[in-house]
Amino acid sequence: MDTLDGFAGSIGNTPLIRLNSLSEATGCEILGKAEFMSAGGSVKDRAALWMIQCAEARGDLQPGGTVVEGTAGNTGIGLVHVCNARGYKTVIYMPDNQSREKVDLLNTLGAEVRVVKTVPYKDEMNYQKQAGRFAASIDGAIWANQFDNTDNALAHYESTGPEIWRQTDGRVDAFVSASGTGGTIAGTSNFLKEQNADIQIVLADCMGSALHSWATTGEPVMSAGGSITEGIGNSRITDNQAQARVDDALQVDDQAMVDMVYNLLRTEGLFLGSSAGINLCGAVETARRLGPGHTIVTMLCDGGSKYQSRLYNLDFLASKGLTAPER
Repeated sequence: MDTLDGFAGSIGNTPLIRLNSLSEATGCEILGKAEFMSAGGSVKDRAALWMIQCAEARGDLQPGGTVVEGTAGNTGIGLVHVCNARGYKTVIYMPDNQSREKVDLLNTLGAEVRVVKTVPYKDEMNYQKQAGRFAASIDGAIWANQFDNTDNALAHYESTGPEIWRQTDGRVDAFVSASGTGGTIAGTSNFLKEQNADIQIVLADCMGSALHSWATTGEPVMSAGGSITEGIGNSRITDNQAQARVDDALQVDDQAMVDMVYNLLRTEGLFLGSSAGINLCGAVETARRLGPGHTIVTMLCDGGSKYQSRLYNLDFLASKGLTAPER
């Protein structure tokens, strides 16, 4: 019988989808890794599983323990799925600028959710720091610490990178990825570069983040403006991000991202989240820079259902000075 071993067995091994309209427009093969088809619905399932498995292997997480994390949502969703399957409690700290759908889903899945005021990382009341302090205050708990826990990057080194290499038969010219914790771009870039050092690794950054500056100048300086995207961009270089092997970087504004996700919904039937929109804009620009005939892979990080009150809400878009393209 062809079966998978429980929830953990259903994480990863997601297909590569050819984005027909983008490929035809650029003359390149633009391929999206369909992470929305992972069991928990996002690319963060991989990091969640690896962080739990590695903590168990080290003896840090014991039966009946508690996993605490500060997250914009998707890592928390992945964690509570994995923890439910393994018998752990989950406590999630979230900033209050995330979509209501994520909070509701985490509650439904059984996590204890603590929504806290959105403040910069340097503030001691930042959601990540609150999560770390709480985990340290109770017996039998671990702080997943996805930003600086390099088991996150290991997940992509051991799964995402090898899958892309295998699925393209090694014929990949560029990998494009946005970054929040840095795990995806770090782990994937290191694996792909070990196979072929000529593969271009391109960071696609949202506005109001310091990662584009870090990649191009070596200094993490926040860019002007802001973004409605969730879970990507950062003001600092995490331990995961520091491992990334980045060749080029570009910035994508919110209007370009909105245009991308709406057009793909209406022309290709793909219902995607904002980070996938940033990635695809980055993939198109990378195709233009490289020229026709190249194969470019990016991540379709999650689906759009968790963003209906924001990204797919015309009134919300208008409040941010954004418009959805007409059909």
